[in-house]
Amino acid sequence: MEIFKEIDAYRAWRSSRPPSETVGFVPTMGALHQGHLKLVETSRESTTHSVVSIFVNPLQFGPSEDFSRYPRPFEEDVRLCTEAGVSALFIPDAAHFYATDHSTYCEVQGLDQHLCGATRPGHFRGVCTVVVKLFNIIQPHMTFFGQKDIQQALILKKMTRDLSLNLDFRIVPTVREDSGLALSSRNHYLSPDEKNAARSLFQGLAKAHAAFVKGEKSSSNLIAIVEQEILASSPTRIDYIQIVSQHLLQPVDSIQVPSVMAVAVYYGKTRLIDNFLVNP
Repeated sequence: MEIFKEIDAYRAWRSSRPPSETVGFVPTMGALHQGHLKLVETSRESTTHSVVSIFVNPLQFGPSEDFSRYPRPFEEDVRLCTEAGVSALFIPDAAHFYATDHSTYCEVQGLDQHLCGATRPGHFRGVCTVVVKLFNIIQPHMTFFGQKDIQQALILKKMTRDLSLNLDFRIVPTVREDSGLALSSRNHYLSPDEKNAARSLFQGLAKAHAAFVKGEKSSSNLIAIVEQEILASSPTRIDYIQIVSQHLLQPVDSIQVPSVMAVAVYYGKTRLIDNFLVNP
């Protein structure tokens, strides 16, 4: 596995790839887990070379969020990428990745009004800016994102389409622990009791989905099922429980189109998200 910290060094490697070889790309902020490795596995099944980036992007953190304490287990991440068969690891330094006078941003309008976008202003602008910059550097044929961060994935997929970026965008199903808890780098912050309580996110969504399969279409009724399950786990607070359309990410009163049931909940200081895709 090649490790690159400089853009020019990576580009030299990329330009040396024969035209017949394809490149898959998995952007991450590190603290890798089996969810990330599933993305790498999917990339390796589909492309000749899999490239992973590790970059804790300052543009997507708000002033009161956890940028400084976000986990950065560099050596372990390198080991996992090596064992997973990654061809190249791109680890830029923030001081060089963004120029001191950086003033250019990318934003997908309209899809960030609800879910995480409502409580994290500027977050998705930071995500879109870093990802389009990484796409320009990595020059992948395919890219892979996890369903757990569904709003991010759908926003970036639309950005890719709107800007006519020449790559195939894939969303990979969420990887979960045996308890149903979605794998996340932020799970490191949870105490054992908080981690046990956080199972309620999946349990609530699963119960609501089961009710939907049996014929319940009312968003308010389905949200009430999720809320009851989560409240029983004594969370610090619920950020949101919403049902939105997959296309516009706008709330729906009744599920008549492909939709997303999504939650964001705090246990202690840790904010966890999860979702189910619902297709009538």
